[in-house]
Order: sequence, then structure tokens, then C-alpha cells
Amino acid sequence: MIRRRVLVSGTVQGVFFRDSCRRAAAEAGVAGWVRNLPDGRVEAVFEGDEAPVEHMVAWMRRGPARAEVEHVEVVEEPLEGLLVFAVTD
Repeated sequence: MIRRRVLVSGTVQGVFFRDSCRRAAAEAGVAGWVRNLPDGRVEAVFEGDEAPVEHMVAWMRRGPARAEVEHVEVVEEPLEGLLVFAVTD
């Protein structure tokens, strides 16, 4: 089990990034959350088995169809034991 925090910048708000991320995370079977940041970035945390979490990190590098991802920062963090995936404010 691993945890990754991902910060994405570019045209990533107002393009259904969070909801698309929620659906992709549900399909991948990972826990965590995703939210918009006041500075225009999107932040997400993924916890789960390595392959599904890395799949979601790769997904964040593309985002949904209308997104234009310019920069992605990935940080390894200690597990918190999250059980569900949520969209937060």
C-alpha cells in the first residue's frame, strides 16, 4: 500500500477535473480525495495498492478531455488508512 499527493496546475478548474478524477479513482479502486485550491491548482491524494495509485498519478498528468495540464508535482507520503474517495472543497 502506498500514498501519493498530486498537485496539478494549468487549466484544471472548471473542466470537470474533480468529478472525472472521482470516477477514475472509483474504477481504479483507490481511496483518497481531490479538491480545487484557491491558486487555481487541483490537489489529490491517492491511497491503495501501488499499481492503481500509480495509474491515478498517470491519469492526473492527462486529466479529463477539457483540461490542459501544465505541471504535475507528486509527493510520497505515509499512509493514513483512507477507505473511500471523495471530492472536497
